[in-house]
Amino acid sequence: MAANRPGTPRLLRELNDRAALDLLVEQGPLTRAQIGERTGLSKVTASQLLSRLESRGLVTVVGSQAGGRGPNAALYAVVPSSAYVAGVEVGPDGVTAGVADITGHIAAQVTVDPNGAGDPVKMVHNAVVKACRSAKVALPKLSAFVIGTPGVIDPGSGDVQFSFDLPAWHEGVLDALKTDLRRPVTIENDVNLAAIAERAYGAASEADDFALMWFDRGMGLSLMLGGRLHRGRSGGAGEIGYLPVPGAPLPLGAARRGPADEGVTESTSWGRATLAGGYGALVGADAVRALAHEHGIAGPTAVECVGAAAADEARGGAFLDELARRISYGVTSVNIVLDPGLVVLSGSLGRAGGSPLATRIEEIVGRISPTRPAVAVTGVEGNPVLRGALYAALEQARDEVFSAEGTA
Repeated sequence: MAANRPGTPRLLRELNDRAALDLLVEQGPLTRAQIGERTGLSKVTASQLLSRLESRGLVTVVGSQAGGRGPNAALYAVVPSSAYVAGVEVGPDGVTAGVADITGHIAAQVTVDPNGAGDPVKMVHNAVVKACRSAKVALPKLSAFVIGTPGVIDPGSGDVQFSFDLPAWHEGVLDALKTDLRRPVTIENDVNLAAIAERAYGAASEADDFALMWFDRGMGLSLMLGGRLHRGRSGGAGEIGYLPVPGAPLPLGAARRGPADEGVTESTSWGRATLAGGYGALVGADAVRALAHEHGIAGPTAVECVGAAAADEARGGAFLDELARRISYGVTSVNIVLDPGLVVLSGSLGRAGGSPLATRIEEIVGRISPTRPAVAVTGVEGNPVLRGALYAALEQARDEVFSAEGTA
């Protein structure tokens, strides 16, 4: 339409309004003069846009700031209740849901035990309802939902194609969730959401290109290239647990768990199926715990073993050396093919290893690669998958709520 042509008054108003709203979310509260200075707008234009945004219920005066000789200047901020979003992390042992207002403040976070429930819709619905009750936000007020799950998500349909850890999550789940929640729903790979959180809040905040290696019960990989997630043609980019590596059998059959569950073994750490071959057989929780015990680092879980070794390198250094060598197989493969420049270690195992593990990996990869990436430990506080889900949901909600509808 003519109103949407570049340079038209309406389009300029839309751009100015969105720039001011984004600025207030990131740096607010701000005065009219501060908004004008930081957006390059004149005082008159800044006043007009604030009047528009106030009339739409998106901004409000929250106080005043003493000026020079004149009267105090009003401080403006985004109205937190103008929209809410939900982020959800779904795993084999529980569902965690969070509710945040449009400014990004997390109003509530709850974790629900699935109690063996196999219905994905019921699990998500119950967790979101509980989070809404805790936040005192009605379910219909949620503008967007982003759900993180392990597995392969079809980039075209947005539906779950396959999840090793969540067999009940399959094609058709997305439509069922949209029908149940009656709101826009996005399903995203959990490690991809961790990478989104890392770029927004963590060690990759200044990186357009980086790889995030997730080490927890199992492992995963997320790639950010040119500031965008790389999902692959069919959504399978990052399933690094299947990578063939020295010292481990091939993960035959494990990519698609069939009736015989070929390529699958029982996890002694977690009491559930896990990969029997490939990279996952070397750096999964069971393998890491067994390696630690071989080196005299006793602990009931892999995370505790790694944490103890990192805290006492004189005692745990040999174990960390071997663990770093194993992890370096995957990091080197990624580095040689993509040269991301930065690799972030995340997940509970990656966090537990800290800089003692990261330094060792960086040194090994630098010796066997043509380039040496920086290897850093995650800087995201709290649950990185949930924080990534909430961040992605907020981006969607702000695009909708902060649109210039009605500003003409």
